[in-house]
Amino acid sequence: MSVSAIDGGNTRFIAVEGPIGVGKTALALRLAESLGADLLLENDAENPFLDRFYRDGRSAALPAQMFFLFARARQLESLRQSDLFTRVRVSDYLFAKDRLFAELNLDADELSLYDQVAAKLDVEPPVPDLVIYLQARVDVLLERIARRGQFRDRGIDRAYLERLTEAYARYFHAYDEGPLLIVNASDIDPVNSEEDYNQLFRQIERTTGGRHFFNPVAAALA
Repeated sequence: MSVSAIDGGNTRFIAVEGPIGVGKTALALRLAESLGADLLLENDAENPFLDRFYRDGRSAALPAQMFFLFARARQLESLRQSDLFTRVRVSDYLFAKDRLFAELNLDADELSLYDQVAAKLDVEPPVPDLVIYLQARVDVLLERIARRGQFRDRGIDRAYLERLTEAYARYFHAYDEGPLLIVNASDIDPVNSEEDYNQLFRQIERTTGGRHFFNPVAAALA
């Protein structure tokens, strides 16, 4: 096997992103295991306001968003103090997703407050050496969310997922901070299918710069 960007030491920080239900955390877990990497998770289960947000919507949007902002700022500061790049690390989120969700969930006054607090925190998140953006159709997301059967997910509806997937698409359409691998994840299961995972992992190893699109079905026929 040829030396990949990861084996060669050029890729130290990989972030997996995508809308709710697309499988980013599960993929991050598998990647970290394959690479012997440290894992950085957003741990949304720790947010005490998230259940109420999914149940009641707007009334809990601001505290839920602020909790994530502070928690991720603390997490990144702790990593910075321990030297982020001493080992390969895999994350299931980009810090920028906080602003994406804030725009989606907060009204104008709340968003202004959020931006003021974020500016005061002055967080300087590291830029990943590779971002893996998982895309999937809304029908697929809804099916996967239903299959995992988490109580809080019952408040996630199609309209919200449609807005969220559109927000992600806009964000990554303009993303130019580093290498980006856009994966059509609608018809693969890299968590439970060894063949799907190996195919994706080979593509990840080959991705060293620029913007790349990976359609697993097309790749299998090539």
